[in-house]
Amino acid sequence: MKLSDFDYDLPASFIAQTPAEPRDSAKLLHLDRETGVLSHRVFTDILDLLAANDVLVLNNTRVMPARLAARKTTGGKVEILLLKRLGERRWLALAGGRNVRAGIRLLIPGSDLTCEVVEELEKSQRLLDFSRPIEDVLACHGEVPLPPYIHSAPPDRERYQTVYSEIEGSAAAPTAGLHFTPDMLRQLKRMGVKLATCTLRIGLDTFQPVSVERVCDHKIQSEQATLDRANAAIINEAKRAGGRIIAVGTTSARTLETAAILSAGGCLSNPSGSADKGDCFPLGAIELDTSLFIYPGYCWRAVDAMITNFHLPRSTLLMMLSAFVGRETLLKAYEEAKRMNYRFYSFGDAMFIS
Repeated sequence: MKLSDFDYDLPASFIAQTPAEPRDSAKLLHLDRETGVLSHRVFTDILDLLAANDVLVLNNTRVMPARLAARKTTGGKVEILLLKRLGERRWLALAGGRNVRAGIRLLIPGSDLTCEVVEELEKSQRLLDFSRPIEDVLACHGEVPLPPYIHSAPPDRERYQTVYSEIEGSAAAPTAGLHFTPDMLRQLKRMGVKLATCTLRIGLDTFQPVSVERVCDHKIQSEQATLDRANAAIINEAKRAGGRIIAVGTTSARTLETAAILSAGGCLSNPSGSADKGDCFPLGAIELDTSLFIYPGYCWRAVDAMITNFHLPRSTLLMMLSAFVGRETLLKAYEEAKRMNYRFYSFGDAMFIS
């Protein structure tokens, strides 16, 4: 398939600049995969669309305050976006600025922290060695990174975190989960809906567009994925009881499908082969870097339904959803969402695909 197959027109007026208030007041577009029928709802209606023994799988990652202002010793400004910890003081980062070359030293204003650019990697990626651990400086001087299409930060930094975020380490939020409130989660539990968590630390690919024309030639960056034994057991129990496995967001879906492939003895680098869902259960625990790239032709093994937002044209996330519902069906749903003035991207409205 070609990259252009995943293009669609989206005027800037559809891109949400602020989150819905309250969180659960966002619109919800329900898409039935079997019939293709669409229905227009609000996010609180998710309570009517789920049933006892369904299991919601939540990505409990938390966004790091990973954006740091820095200066060269010559005074030039550099913006650092931390992507992945590689050691006690070493980080993979994006570095924005002129001539950020290997060997130069960067200063973090307002602190005693410095870093050295150890290696220049692809495009603006750099390996950085800091003079000491950086957690206290991040707490004081770091900013939560927002996608480039959001022009100003919300007054409350927690609005770019899910209410169930726990494990810090992501460069972006799992935005499908931004719509949940603590009260909604309590109501779901009372209904008999199971809640399970996984952790996928969202990294570099969130900030990189697909640049190849043949989709199969794209190389997705790896991200650290964890599904522990206790949460795998919750998912397996729900499956045995006849419930659906519902991924909250594409990051949860990627983690679940990684676990399913490995549970069936498959290979992440060649995941397109067919597999019966029964071969993948029970799901086993995982803790690894996953580079699983899901696009049309992929055989889904674990996920039965998905809660997600509306994604960028030509993005790997749009490709994943196209694999789940069919490209034409998905793009038709997006056109209907535009017609009904849904809000798109990170702070936008939601879809429930069942």
